[in-house]
Amino acid sequence: MEDARRTATRLHDRFVRWCWTAGVVLFALLVVLTGPFDDATREQVSRAAIGAAGVVAAISCGLRAARSAGRRRRAWGALSLGAVIGLTGNLWAALAQDPATGDLAYISALVLGIVGLAFFPTVRPRGQDLVRMLLDSVVVGGSVLYIAVFAVVLDAPVGTAQPALTVYALPVVDALLATLAVLVMTRSSAAERVPLVLVGSGFVLYAVADVAFALLSAGTGFAFGTVVDLGWVGGYLAIAVAARHPAASGSPVASPRHDGSPVLGTVVTFCLFLAAALVRVGQSGQNAPWVADALWVAVLVAVVARQILVVVDNESLRHGLEQRVERRTAQLRALAGERERTLESVADGIYGVDLSGRITFMNAAGAHVLGAAPDDMVGHEAHTTFHTTHDGTGAESPGCYVTAALQEGSTATAVQDVYRRPDGKEVPVEVTAGPLRDDGAVRGAVVVFRDITERREMERIKDEFVSVVSHELRTPLTSIRGALGLLASGLLTSAPDRAERMVQVALTSSERLGRLVDDILDIERMAAGSTHLDLGEHRIGDLVAEAADQVSILAGDADVNLDPTDSDELVVADRDRIVQTVTNLLTNAVKFSPPGGTVRVGVAAVGDLLEVRVDDEGRGIPQEKLETIFRRFEQVDASDARERGGTGLGLAIARSIVERHGGRIWALSDGAGRGSSLRFTLRRARQVAPEDAGAPPADGRTAAETGTVEHLPRESSGPERVIVVDDDPYVVDVLRTLLEEQGYDVVGVTDGDSALDAAASGAVAAIVLDLAMPGTDGNDVLIALRQDPDLADVPVVIVSVTTPLENPDVSHLAEAWLVKPVDPGRLLRAVRDAVRGGARRRPVDTAPQPRTVSAPAPAPPDPRNT
Repeated sequence: MEDARRTATRLHDRFVRWCWTAGVVLFALLVVLTGPFDDATREQVSRAAIGAAGVVAAISCGLRAARSAGRRRRAWGALSLGAVIGLTGNLWAALAQDPATGDLAYISALVLGIVGLAFFPTVRPRGQDLVRMLLDSVVVGGSVLYIAVFAVVLDAPVGTAQPALTVYALPVVDALLATLAVLVMTRSSAAERVPLVLVGSGFVLYAVADVAFALLSAGTGFAFGTVVDLGWVGGYLAIAVAARHPAASGSPVASPRHDGSPVLGTVVTFCLFLAAALVRVGQSGQNAPWVADALWVAVLVAVVARQILVVVDNESLRHGLEQRVERRTAQLRALAGERERTLESVADGIYGVDLSGRITFMNAAGAHVLGAAPDDMVGHEAHTTFHTTHDGTGAESPGCYVTAALQEGSTATAVQDVYRRPDGKEVPVEVTAGPLRDDGAVRGAVVVFRDITERREMERIKDEFVSVVSHELRTPLTSIRGALGLLASGLLTSAPDRAERMVQVALTSSERLGRLVDDILDIERMAAGSTHLDLGEHRIGDLVAEAADQVSILAGDADVNLDPTDSDELVVADRDRIVQTVTNLLTNAVKFSPPGGTVRVGVAAVGDLLEVRVDDEGRGIPQEKLETIFRRFEQVDASDARERGGTGLGLAIARSIVERHGGRIWALSDGAGRGSSLRFTLRRARQVAPEDAGAPPADGRTAAETGTVEHLPRESSGPERVIVVDDDPYVVDVLRTLLEEQGYDVVGVTDGDSALDAAASGAVAAIVLDLAMPGTDGNDVLIALRQDPDLADVPVVIVSVTTPLENPDVSHLAEAWLVKPVDPGRLLRAVRDAVRGGARRRPVDTAPQPRTVSAPAPAPPDPRNT
């Protein structure tokens, strides 16, 4: 930086010295030309000064051209070449006494000066601007020369010869060049103006000298050695000094070009043209030479061409401006439309406020949440309209996120707030607010809010569910732990009846715990759509009777009568799922029926559908709860879960099952104390023929499905060897005891490697296998068995917490699949069928297994007493 400053200072000092030198030379020449010297001496000094000044100008411009680049190099090169040609013409005219040829050379040099000026601006001017400047130069030069011609003609003495055409041409080209220099200077940057002023001043001096030369040549005659020669010398020196300026090589353009106003140039041009026109009118009676007429025609043509060019240029600019305005308007309209579409497509509410807190815009989603139209909200203050404070007054709060965004420029995210609708309803929202900035200054704020009413409701339901599930889980666990603790302590050894009662309590509580887990898993699987439906044609009377049978014990304990209706209608449904649905509805009706009441089950055909209704005589359901009772964990009263039992999942499961069947379920109630009616629809199949209706259908339920354990007959006289594999030793102990009571030789192991070793150690009739185990799990064991030629045919019964549909890779490798918690009767039947089948011949049945329903079931008898 310091070196650059020193260099700039040195160049500036050098330029100042050049200026002083040129000034001293001109002053000295003036003294000689006006001093007491003879004409011959003044002529010789004048000719020498003109030649020396021309050489200096040519060398200075040439050196500057060599040190420049681009347009500026061409400009200084043209000026240097013009100086050389002008000097050559002058020398030829002096030596060969041929003034006309010298004037032609001089005119050529001036034309090169015009070319140099055209290249002088580092930023290329528009073609229209350059042509207009040239035409202005023609008008100015022609007008000046026209006036000069008439002055010469009118004032010339009789007999004076008309000067040559080149004498008139010299001031025309000089005037054109000087005018062009001025116009280029006004349209250049400030850094370029100093050298341009010097160049323009040089051409002005040339023009003055040439006009004087033309007038003197047309009058008394011209001779060197007068003050007129100062114009030529001064012109050469001004151009030479211009080439020494630091900005002569072209200053860098740091900003876009700003064109100077053409008004001043236009005024000067037309004032001179008007003066020439007045001279033309005033001397209309005089006999003007043909050169004057030619000049006048040239000036008129230049004026007309200039005006046509201006009109065409203005029209082009206007048309281009209109197109730009149209494009810009279309872009702005598209941006505004895109902004509006973006705001309207966002599901969250968005509004903006100005510095005074007034709403400037609001999208449709926000207005919908607030229960108003977007236009009705614009212009109102957010705080007084819907943004309430904690006390509900609607006044602006100092800690408000909108106030903080406007005054402090801070951003707030995930703020919980409450907005008030015009109807007085309060809407809980989650808000994100931030400042709206323009050039760094806060101009307003933008607020994005989301209605979290459903989230608040879900949080409330979740809290109630956690409370209910916590109670429901802890209650049976307490009973199980207490009963087992008493048995393990040995205090009931002398009281077998009380010990058996504790066993019964533990068994009943474990079943209650299993039903709760089943209900939660059921509702999640239904919501995910992963529950398989085994659709078939079933008699609806059988399904209702089966459900009523399962609820009969609960109804008897509550002193409630069940009145199921028999029907021969057939429905297309999953038998177990519909039984579960009717059981849930009956269980719900029994819980809320008074002692001595009756729960009725009716069936009615409605077109292609069959409507099943469960009516009770209980307290009824409020109108606002008729729909919500089918939601998860929802009950008419939160205290019902504690007083009457249940988790609030039974009706939600029923709705999921019915909707999966393509039907619908709803509730009706006339009011408090008048009972309620829960109804659902199923798709009808076909009407049962009369001859088929006489024989009652077989129940088809096994002891395993009713929850009892039967002693299954054995075909083999010797005990078959069964391997039980589970990572939980307590489960292994229970299953081994259960199977040993049936006469099997049971080997219990708790890991996969031990299971493979036990299977390879001797003949195996069947393997009861758990899948989820650490290390070598059940999947690995099953695959290893099927890949071993000696063990490939050993039947395997899977006992897992997952279903076959969740394990498609190994489900076909087992003979049976039971889902935990395992029903003892079903396990015994599955093992018996596997042992009887011997070598595996069929894949596992992936149809869904009957589930334990929500109604309490009687405890199975102790297998040891079977």
